[in-house]
Amino acid sequence: MKKIMVIGVSAGVGKSTFAHQLGEKLEIDVYHLDRYFWKPGWVEASHEEFKTAQEEILTKDSWIIDGNYSKTFEMRANHADTIIYLELPRYQCLYRVFKRYFKHIGKKRPDLGCTEKIDWQFIKFIWTTYKPRIRKMQERLNRLSQDKTVISLRGTKEINNFVKNNWEDVR
Repeated sequence: MKKIMVIGVSAGVGKSTFAHQLGEKLEIDVYHLDRYFWKPGWVEASHEEFKTAQEEILTKDSWIIDGNYSKTFEMRANHADTIIYLELPRYQCLYRVFKRYFKHIGKKRPDLGCTEKIDWQFIKFIWTTYKPRIRKMQERLNRLSQDKTVISLRGTKEINNFVKNNWEDVR
């Protein structure tokens, strides 16, 4: 387990926190895709900029990359040896998004680089894409499990337990 993708069903599922904790345990550098996608002021990087940044990361001997970003998903999956999928109930993801907003209001998050914000469009995105994302993620995971280690963690207890204990089992 040297090249790890951390993906999840939704914003607020805990991808960045999980990736950071796993990176500390495994002593592997963590790369948060939000940092490469969002420029200051919530300006999106061009597809080429975003893709190039990831290509540089993928050449390294080891990495943990957190984030979904469908347009470059396959590129990362082709290089990963392990894919860790996180899933929490939709209400819990939304709660965590609001909690994160209030925790970082007016500040830049370390995994993002932009001043924290929340808007109706983002909440609507989480609410309306949740169930279709579960189906899409399951299809991807089923396909990828043919030649990758795929770990699905559902629920806070499974996620926390993996970081505390089980990471050694797949090292």
